[in-house]
Amino acid sequence: MSGEKRQKKKTTFKKWFRAQGASLVFLAPFTILFVLFTILPIAAAIVLSFTYFNMLSAPTFVGFDNYIRMFFDDDVFLIALKNTAIFAMITGPVSYILSFLVAWLINEFNRFVRTVLTLVFYLPSLAGNVYFVWTYIFSGDSYGLLNSILTKFGLTADAIQWLTDTKYMMAVVVVVILWLSLGTGFLSFVAGLQSMDRELFEAAAIDGVKNRFAELWYITLPQMVPQLLFGAVMQISTSFAIGYECMNLTGFPSTDYATHTMVLHILDFGQVRFEMGYACAVAVFLFAMMLIMWKVVNKLLSKWA
Repeated sequence: MSGEKRQKKKTTFKKWFRAQGASLVFLAPFTILFVLFTILPIAAAIVLSFTYFNMLSAPTFVGFDNYIRMFFDDDVFLIALKNTAIFAMITGPVSYILSFLVAWLINEFNRFVRTVLTLVFYLPSLAGNVYFVWTYIFSGDSYGLLNSILTKFGLTADAIQWLTDTKYMMAVVVVVILWLSLGTGFLSFVAGLQSMDRELFEAAAIDGVKNRFAELWYITLPQMVPQLLFGAVMQISTSFAIGYECMNLTGFPSTDYATHTMVLHILDFGQVRFEMGYACAVAVFLFAMMLIMWKVVNKLLSKWA
């Protein structure tokens, strides 16, 4: 009887493999790359976060010492955590809403105008090192664009140190990040708005939905759930991974760590001090924050699913 069961399972597996084999072959390259460059690095970071590893000697197990150190012995980490939370809470929702609103507004134009406007809004995220433009605009001397305008109109007597004064640094970085925010999520919104079922809008008009905002709430958003979820994932990843923007604008480290983020903290300990175990612990904590935020956003958007 056991032999018959094994033969039956073998036959069932062959049928399943014949039906799904082609799909498995096509999925194999992506799966292999995903495991090698995503799953394994994450697993390695989790394991190394419980060790002391200076990249010269073998890792030494230290238990939860790295995580205890983060909150009780590393004041700069607490500053980085606060700055990361501020950036995420400001740039994340604003960029997300801004991306959708811009996509929704330009969706009303004809195809040519819509294509041109999409390219114009998406260009900043395509550009390479554009920070030198913003460095010139916010330059701390009288030749900087913003300082020269303020001085010309008598709004200030002395040049403002936009990129080194802790009163202004955070605001400058937020402005630049918002300027760069219309990226992949914005394109997904544009594509989603073009793929909606137009018959639903006609039916809604017959049922008495006349207001554009009511149409947006009851017709557009429910059809855009996949794109909204994708945009949320991209925006969460971007807002919590802010770091290189701060480094290019305000230096590394910035004045009094005013724009120091967790990504820069990981960079500091991982590539400057070579304390990879501690850097991995910070990275794992940042990854956990992103997962929690994603769960929250997914829960909020699920009511339209």
